[in-house]
Amino acid sequence: MKLSQFGPGALVAAAFIGPGTVVTASLAGAEFGYALLWALMLSTVICAVLQEMASRIGVITGKGLGENIRSQMTSPWLRILFFTLIIAAIVVGNSVYQGGNLSGATLGAQEVLGQVPLLSDWFAQGWPLVFGVLAAAILWQGKAKFIEYALITLVLLMSLAFIGTFLLTDPNWLGVADSLLRWRWPSDSIITVIALVGTTVVPYNLFLHSASVANKWSGDEGVKNARIDTFISIPLGGLISMAILATAASAFFAQGIVIESAGDLAVALAPLFGDSAKYLMALGLCAAGISSATTAPLASAYALCGIMGWKQSLTGFAFRAIWATILVLGVVISSLDLSPIKVIWFAQVANGILLPVIVGFIWWLCNQSTMGHMKNSVVGNAFAAIIMLTSILLSWKSLHHVWLSITS
Repeated sequence: MKLSQFGPGALVAAAFIGPGTVVTASLAGAEFGYALLWALMLSTVICAVLQEMASRIGVITGKGLGENIRSQMTSPWLRILFFTLIIAAIVVGNSVYQGGNLSGATLGAQEVLGQVPLLSDWFAQGWPLVFGVLAAAILWQGKAKFIEYALITLVLLMSLAFIGTFLLTDPNWLGVADSLLRWRWPSDSIITVIALVGTTVVPYNLFLHSASVANKWSGDEGVKNARIDTFISIPLGGLISMAILATAASAFFAQGIVIESAGDLAVALAPLFGDSAKYLMALGLCAAGISSATTAPLASAYALCGIMGWKQSLTGFAFRAIWATILVLGVVISSLDLSPIKVIWFAQVANGILLPVIVGFIWWLCNQSTMGHMKNSVVGNAFAAIIMLTSILLSWKSLHHVWLSITS
């Protein structure tokens, strides 16, 4: 498989390795050490299975997930219910998520370059507007290959930055192996586990993946190419996530150092492992913010255009209007006086709660007659059932925790 044939899987990796991943994984490592590495490994497997199903739907039907849901929903009331749910979960949720992406990129840029003097008077720190314009410039090109290559570059940059930082922290390799092989649930870790799942298995990525492969491949050969792309890109993204968690575990677990943001992580690394670790972490955070700030609006446009029956053209008016709206709302949210870590953390937990609904869509579509001989196998349905039950359990635990917090 040639390098030019990669792309959709890299879009997904670029999307879920965002500031939310950096924040969530960093806090998990700082609080629980290596103990929750297994959760990220499991999340990566779940993500790969779901993304393969979503991409298969796109290749075989020639349509994205949103379009397939629209065509399969014949009941008017059911269609309204599902459309409302998807719009709320994907489009409205992505606006908040976009604010977290830009906030995360800002934290990284500030550590490397400081504030933007001319913009700081109008926007908090100035950087949200800069990164919003950069993401808009990438998307405005309207060329799938250009967008893919830009995000592949960012994924490779993140790999260098985060895995390099991890190696600089002189990790305990036996501790890493023990966490991956022996699963443990430390006390009070359930919400962190849900957030780790939410930052890896992101609902909007399923819409992004299915629509992007539908425009790139077709037929049985296309399914084969999509699977290779998926099963290389997603594990690489998972490896980056685990490197971030392990970095925080190596540097801060049991050290009494309080981490309140990903920016704090970069700063705290300097006295322990030198400025190179600090700048690598900040650079990785900045790249993560830019990559997710580009893919979140793109996914929203694919999802909304699909379910509304609008043309899914990268240069179409409706398509551009949607991603531009998400970008503008993200810049505004990021520029408000909000804690970036709270915005990002909320988005990850929300994703974990919404996951069962999207998993149900994918599982259902993969068993429709439109999939022909590429319908889910018995083994595929078994994996889907396990993932569905897991997502429901995690969502119930999350809602239960929220209810206890409200009533206590």
